[in-house]
Amino acid sequence: MKLRNKINLYTAFLFALLLVILNITVYFTFNTLLVNSELTTAHKEMEKITENFGESLGQIPDDTLLRSYLPVNGMIQIVTENSMNPPLITSADEQNLSKRKPEYYRNEVSKKIVFEKRQYSFESMPIIMKDGSVANLQITKSMETSNKILSILRLVLILVTLLALIPVLISSRLLSNFITKPVTSMIKTMTEIQKSGTFKTIKLEGQSKDELFQMGQTFNHMIELLETNFEKQEQFVSNASHELKTPLTIIESYASLLKRRGLTEPKLFMESIEAIHSEALRMKEMTEQLLVLARHHEQWNIEVNKVNLNQLLDQTVNAFKNAYKREIELKAMTESPLFFESDEKKLKQLLYIFLDNARKYSDDLISVILGKKDDEIFIKIIDRGIGIQNSELPKVFDRFYRVDKARSRKQGGSGLGLSIAKEIADAVGIAVQLESEPGIGTTATLLIKKVEK
Repeated sequence: MKLRNKINLYTAFLFALLLVILNITVYFTFNTLLVNSELTTAHKEMEKITENFGESLGQIPDDTLLRSYLPVNGMIQIVTENSMNPPLITSADEQNLSKRKPEYYRNEVSKKIVFEKRQYSFESMPIIMKDGSVANLQITKSMETSNKILSILRLVLILVTLLALIPVLISSRLLSNFITKPVTSMIKTMTEIQKSGTFKTIKLEGQSKDELFQMGQTFNHMIELLETNFEKQEQFVSNASHELKTPLTIIESYASLLKRRGLTEPKLFMESIEAIHSEALRMKEMTEQLLVLARHHEQWNIEVNKVNLNQLLDQTVNAFKNAYKREIELKAMTESPLFFESDEKKLKQLLYIFLDNARKYSDDLISVILGKKDDEIFIKIIDRGIGIQNSELPKVFDRFYRVDKARSRKQGGSGLGLSIAKEIADAVGIAVQLESEPGIGTTATLLIKKVEK
């Protein structure tokens, strides 16, 4: 069964059940109140009758006296303790009451009785006869009017229930359409994605920002994430197949050369082993870099902590100096330490990439400057190397782009370093700017837009 039909069915059933329970409660409450009202009225009438009835006993014939107090739709009788055929008078439409067996009571009685499937109010009151004996004055009165009222009430409640179900069915239909519309849209979109192989999002309507709207937003975000990951996967496959082709060809060529002449020519053997080892290392580094680029920002597990930039730069520069034996100058433009909420490991990786680029393309002093201007922290990494043409600056963040292809090959570069740097910077919320002049050098500036005060 479809979700829409389930909502319609369950809503109509629950509302109908609620109406039935409510109507039954109303009916039985009204029935109890009506019966109690009938009995109360009959009891008060009985009290008034007995006040005058005793004074007329013996003065007026019993039949005449009883007839004067006869209810319109009932019976009145005098019942003594030993009387088998007490005097009684019945109304014209209640002649069947004369067949009811009389019963003597020693106390007052007020109750509802059922005789021949009809309901009556029954009142019995002790009276003193002229001879001093005690008898019962009993009045039995039909409750047919109350029964008719209850029948009308039953009919009205049934009709109200049926009529109330009409707007319930309409409203449940509208509600089910409202609830299932985003779900139906998602199913339709996913079916189109399955058939066409292209990613699509659903159109979000309304400004309520309710759970359905949030579900649609989550769906669109998931589709965008899938599309991004799919594109990155395609880029990874394309880039890997493109860039790994050359080192694999070199390895294959040298391996074939070793098979033919490696055992007889030691010099060729060493040259081949060195070339194969070098290309294998480059392939390993390139594969790791491609895997980093293939990840989405949300898969990087960013861990944000309070970072002391002065301390971080000092550690990074010292580690780099010791590793590559290069002269690096570190300057801090502020006296007090600067702090920033970021991922320390990712920030350090970003610094290593720009320091490594400065090392590869420059043999002179490398400068690192930390400072603050207004509400921005900046880190400048300055090299005095070959520089970059202005026309090539916009392209340096493209994957596999090399400014000096021959030098990059010699230094083992793959053209992925700055692409990874851009991805990391975007992930941790840092802007990157490059300024360069050919023959003078390049300045890489990291702009941290929020200062932790």
